[in-house]
Amino acid sequence: MERKRLAQTSPAASAAKDKIPQLCFSHDGSGEKNTAKRIAVLFGGCSPEYHVSLQSAYAVISHMNTQKYIPILIGITRQGEWYLFCGDREEILSDTWHHPDFCVPVAVSPSRLEHALLCCRDDEIGRIPIDAAFPVLHGKNGEDGTVQGIFELAGIPIIGCGVLSSALCMDKDRAHSLVKAAGITVPRSCALKKSTDAQTALSSAEGIGYPLFVKPAKAGSSFGITKVSDHSALPDAVKLAFAYDDTVILEENIDGFEVGCAVMGNDALTVGEVDEIELAGGFLDHKEKYSLKTSAIHVPARISLEKREQIRLTAQRIYRILDCRGFARVDMFLSASGEIVFNEVNTIPGFTAHSRFPDMLKAVGIPFEQMVETVIEQALKA
Repeated sequence: MERKRLAQTSPAASAAKDKIPQLCFSHDGSGEKNTAKRIAVLFGGCSPEYHVSLQSAYAVISHMNTQKYIPILIGITRQGEWYLFCGDREEILSDTWHHPDFCVPVAVSPSRLEHALLCCRDDEIGRIPIDAAFPVLHGKNGEDGTVQGIFELAGIPIIGCGVLSSALCMDKDRAHSLVKAAGITVPRSCALKKSTDAQTALSSAEGIGYPLFVKPAKAGSSFGITKVSDHSALPDAVKLAFAYDDTVILEENIDGFEVGCAVMGNDALTVGEVDEIELAGGFLDHKEKYSLKTSAIHVPARISLEKREQIRLTAQRIYRILDCRGFARVDMFLSASGEIVFNEVNTIPGFTAHSRFPDMLKAVGIPFEQMVETVIEQALKA
């Protein structure tokens, strides 16, 4: 988006301009101190999952208790430009939020004394104090520790996982190595670099066995993933995965089905119900994940109570092993023989209408509004 000043004659622009100065003070204008906490909610981002982030952020904002929290909306364009968004939240859902009438450039103050955003308006710099940052971003440049590092550097509490756990969980190869070292079963796999020759890749695949999955090591929402049935399809699958990351994983296909578990907390953990993904065929690719046209998600999973409890306990172990905090969704496989196999951890799971994380918590009596309040309070008290 081209950087422009807010149009003086636009009613929408005038409303946005009126809102900005109000955000730059910690009082509500009546002389009384406003005790509501200011939460910077980040959405969009330089990621293939940009549109998913818009839906997730809209849901979070819509379920935030505005008596307790003031959402400060920070939109990040696909090109990486940060803006303070002062328009209606419906503009986020329709992806029309980035109109110049509603936005002014914004950055995070690096000062650990300020805990503030720097807002550039009419050639002046305003400071907007914030109490915590809630990155509702998915995939690279949002879920991988990069954004978290900005706020950790500034001393601003982060709602969700920090730099280390975000980076580890985004990297499937390293996450599997740590979890395996702790004695939890992971799929057989090998990592390929762009310098890996074709014969080595083919040999590695033969060692794992077909069918197998080819995945970018660091990507989300099933982007770049292919299920490969024989060696003839391997080169194209590897090429596709390399379009999303510089490391590609060849991973064993687990004969069974996928299960997941929502986990919240820092010290004491709250665990949601176990869910189950039922597939009509193939695997849960990006399109199917957000449409569910031929698949179904069952909450609770259609397995024994004993096995569900084993999965919940395993999810908590993995959460701890990978240093997660705040909240995360732990995904596993349940093999045909009943073995629990680690898949991955999503440190910022989706909050859309089709998302699994809120449904798992709802199944144990935690509605969306309570979930949002819980994760915010955890960060503020940490």
